[in-house]
Amino acid sequence: MKLVTLINTDITEFTVDVIVNSANKSLLGGGGLDYIIQKKAGIKMQNECRRIHDEIGGSLANGHAVVTTAGNLPSKFLIHTVGPRWLGGTKNETEELCKAYLNSLIKANEVQAKTVSFPSISTGVYRYPKQEAAEIAIGTVLSSLPSFEHIEHVYFVCHDQENFEIYKTILSSLDDPNIKINIS
Repeated sequence: MKLVTLINTDITEFTVDVIVNSANKSLLGGGGLDYIIQKKAGIKMQNECRRIHDEIGGSLANGHAVVTTAGNLPSKFLIHTVGPRWLGGTKNETEELCKAYLNSLIKANEVQAKTVSFPSISTGVYRYPKQEAAEIAIGTVLSSLPSFEHIEHVYFVCHDQENFEIYKTILSSLDDPNIKINIS
């Protein structure tokens, strides 16, 4: 049985196979969580991001994801995904956010990760409404998780209390016979 756990902690200090980074399009660091991850992961990971940046022509499209080493973080890999900026909901933001979660799971499965941690993508400096973003995250992960052979456990890691409470309310109301849901 697959597991989904909600936890309130610092994603950069939580040990899993894969940490998902809510990255900016350049992959060269930005604000918020991306800045923290870039700084803590260190130069080896930053150099991989520079190499990928050059290979893709400088910009990763919204919803896409790439894999690098985790550097100094307590995981094997980082998956950098670009979530959408909130532009009022009229610029395909929902589809792009869904793709960011799904493509991150695809990449995690490709590297045979058993455990994956997700932040609340796009709800910080990109200002995606937190309730809607949580619904998209949970819906995308729960509907697609059974199809991934390697991934056993997904963690939703909320650093702030507001996101944690939103995720908790949604997850507490769900009952999926194929996925065990934990809230800690």
